[in-house]
Amino acid sequence: MAGGETTVVKLGGSVVTDKDRPEALDGPALDAAADAIADALAAADVSNLVVVHGGGSFGHHHASEHGVSKTRGSGDAAAAVEIHGAMKTLNDFVLSRLHDRDVPAVPVHPFSAASRNAEADLTLLTEQVETMLGEGFVPVLHGDVVAHEGEGVTILSGDEVVTGVATGIDADRVGFCSTVPGVLDDSDDVIPEISAYDEVADYLGGSDATDVTGGMAGKVRALLSLGAPATIFGPDDLRDFLAGEDPGTRIDGR
Repeated sequence: MAGGETTVVKLGGSVVTDKDRPEALDGPALDAAADAIADALAAADVSNLVVVHGGGSFGHHHASEHGVSKTRGSGDAAAAVEIHGAMKTLNDFVLSRLHDRDVPAVPVHPFSAASRNAEADLTLLTEQVETMLGEGFVPVLHGDVVAHEGEGVTILSGDEVVTGVATGIDADRVGFCSTVPGVLDDSDDVIPEISAYDEVADYLGGSDATDVTGGMAGKVRALLSLGAPATIFGPDDLRDFLAGEDPGTRIDGR
């Protein structure tokens, strides 16, 4: 891997798609995110960057139709291919926007690199991601379906991909770009820091739109289990995060 810090940033599915309409891209939002990433790389604000994106109205819609979630699987190959195909389509859109800005982005499809055992423990291969970074690429991963022992396939959320890849490559910084400026309390104020789930459990509901991966509660749980500090912030703060700042809510369960 090249020298310098390694950063993993997730673009939430709600940020880059319209989650209320099946397979609807939010083009302006994706363009803005791609601009921020390209500018940060050009300015050398980040050196080793991994991008992960959620499923939004692409993966979540098809997963919901087939009754597949993180815990409920399907042995239907056609369903697996349909969900995975929708995620590949969204991944192609993200790659295209990045390529338009000369970002050396390459795809990594978790369906071919991950699995769950009978206890639902996840194995996610990351050696290829490290090699890609060492060769100057920007790996782009995404939420996906994953082979799950005894269940056929289940959903692997983008949140889990972030924590899996960040742990595997020993990332220095992790950020979640969401549709909100951070984790909000009951007065809609940003909670500056979270160190335990119980501190904020009363404020965390599910997602407003079709989401089979747990909404904000799932994000907070995933980041608390990371073993390293991370941040959740809104689209307007993506540039600040890539520049090394910690906008929004800092989450550190260590």
